[in-house]
Amino acid sequence: MGAERLKYTQNRELSWLKFNQRVLEEARDENVPLLERMKFVAIFTSNLDEFFMIRVGSLFDMAHTDADTKDSRSGMTPQEQLDQIFAEVAPLYKERDKTYAEIKKQLHPYGVCGLDYKELEPQEKKYVKKYFKDQILPVLSPQIVDASHPFPHLLNKEIYVTANLTQKGKGVREVHSLGLVPVPQFISEVLYLPGHDIRYIRMEKVIMEYLNLVFEQYEVSEANYICVTRNADIAPDDESLEVTEDFRYLMKQTLHKRRRMAVVRLETAEKLKPEMERFFCEKFHILPKQIFRTKMPMKLSYMFSIAGDLPDSMKRSLIYPAFVPQDSCHVQEGSMMKQIRKKDILLFYPYESMNPFLRLIKEAAYDPNVLTIKITIYRLAKKARLVEYLCAAAENGKEVTVLIELRARFDEQNNIDWSEQMEEAGCRVIYGIEGYKVHSKICLITCRNRNDIQYITQIGTGNYNEKTAGMYTDLSLMTADPEIGRDAAEFFKNMSIGNLNGVYQHLIVSPTSLKPNILRMIDEEIAKGENGRIVMKMNSLTDVDFIDKISQASCAGVKIDLIVRGICCILPGIPGYTQNIRVMSIVGRYLEHPRIFCFGTGAEQKIYIGSADMMTRNTEKRVEVACPVLDKDIKNQINHYMKVMLSDNVKARVLQSDGTYRKKKATQDPVDSQAVFMEEALRAKPRQPEKQETFLQRLAGFFHR
Repeated sequence: MGAERLKYTQNRELSWLKFNQRVLEEARDENVPLLERMKFVAIFTSNLDEFFMIRVGSLFDMAHTDADTKDSRSGMTPQEQLDQIFAEVAPLYKERDKTYAEIKKQLHPYGVCGLDYKELEPQEKKYVKKYFKDQILPVLSPQIVDASHPFPHLLNKEIYVTANLTQKGKGVREVHSLGLVPVPQFISEVLYLPGHDIRYIRMEKVIMEYLNLVFEQYEVSEANYICVTRNADIAPDDESLEVTEDFRYLMKQTLHKRRRMAVVRLETAEKLKPEMERFFCEKFHILPKQIFRTKMPMKLSYMFSIAGDLPDSMKRSLIYPAFVPQDSCHVQEGSMMKQIRKKDILLFYPYESMNPFLRLIKEAAYDPNVLTIKITIYRLAKKARLVEYLCAAAENGKEVTVLIELRARFDEQNNIDWSEQMEEAGCRVIYGIEGYKVHSKICLITCRNRNDIQYITQIGTGNYNEKTAGMYTDLSLMTADPEIGRDAAEFFKNMSIGNLNGVYQHLIVSPTSLKPNILRMIDEEIAKGENGRIVMKMNSLTDVDFIDKISQASCAGVKIDLIVRGICCILPGIPGYTQNIRVMSIVGRYLEHPRIFCFGTGAEQKIYIGSADMMTRNTEKRVEVACPVLDKDIKNQINHYMKVMLSDNVKARVLQSDGTYRKKKATQDPVDSQAVFMEEALRAKPRQPEKQETFLQRLAGFFHR
């Protein structure tokens, strides 16, 4: 099967680079407001940073330890993958630099000006020099590298201004040194200039301009600034963990270790001379192909601040029209618990607000009939009302169990801080199972109603993060179904005792039952032949068992639509393998994030939502939960969402059989699915509560009979 599979699959890393290229295409789209286009350049950049830290870092490790291992989807060794990555990244750098320069130029007429020193007005130069001498120079920590001063450790993704230094003075033997000035992390990335317009210069350029004041006894030449990217692919579950060792402490050690990992990329602002290139290659143990010159900022996060601080008069021209997540038309005022007991409720973020779920947790924190609240947490916002309500529940005597994943990559420190705060409030904090990240999004409220135990269960496709709930598209299902509640109770019991082999009636849970059940439901559609139908939405697709099974379904005549935002290792439209599969990706204003699995049509259709992508890491190495949608109205809601997304011909790109993506041809009216959902949320009217008939009204009705 392995050799056959190579005919209709592609490498995951190269597929990811194509996804990031689609992000860059949004930055080039002239229909997108200018500062939003600049944000897409920033997103492309941070995506690429993480790709090098994690994926490229992992491949470097594999190239040293498992050099002959071949990727099951492309047949490439780790080194062959690295060579291909470096070859494909180089033109992306050029495209990004060109895109940045075009947008920067177009922002100038609006008074948003990122400037080089030579572009400053005379008064601005005076201001910058004074600011440098008063505010920056006193806090700099310059270093030299020569025979007496060894090359220092450069921190991951921090910017260092560099220069060639020559000792001044007559009769002094000419000795060259390397000067290094770390750009302090505690100062602003940019210096805003006085005036009404938004004129600014980046701090590394300010420091570079005044290096002669930093290294006064030297002649300064070849000024530059650089940034190293280090391997950050540390898996703490691979390290020995003694029973007595505190897991939070282990994670803190892991974060410290990440800062000192091997360099996988060097970025420079100016072209390096051959001797300097050799010097850096020797010091960082890298090859010249790992050095990338960039003509744009190495950090662009300040662009989000600029967009947020714009005066209202400029916002209309430069950023998207404001959209506030709307109150769901399926939610009324009053008790959330009562509403959910009457009927399941589905929220669609960010078009609908997360507030009903937060109201549910707050209500449960103070309801005397609530016994326990249990929840899994993967990522949280820096400010989280959810934590406030969970702590209040614990302080009110509820049993609150929080399964928090400390290994959520790049959110480890945030999760450590929250875990300590919740523990102090009386919550029972547990950390999941060694070797398996808990990525599930599930919350269970247990209540006593007279002599009965009742459950309210929430299952989501995204994190309980109040910030990203306004930026990512996700689904959140709240149900009082007793069987799903019992499954959720069993799930939390199993997590507490480290049991991955739980048996559930409705929930499907990785690493044991999720993939087998997905494959079984595909088999059911295969049995229907040309009457079979599969529609699935996910972030990434790499699992080879799923790929092989979905190929079988295609060969059986099943019509298959896959909406895959990012990595997709299956190639559609290959005769004899994937001819009945269509794959599309949507990249737009909001990050597409739901995982939705639809099998069949009509009354027999099965729909699941959950936390898992069809990636091997999700199906085999993580604890994921997917839940069936049992409510007919909510099934109709989800089918509508899927239909609109499949109709998107503005932000959708269609994957071709050669691995490239193309926009749909504009042969019909434009459909931007995200714009459609925003408009629908604005038009929807909240459901009115059923009015209770008063005694006098009933009495009046009696006399009118």
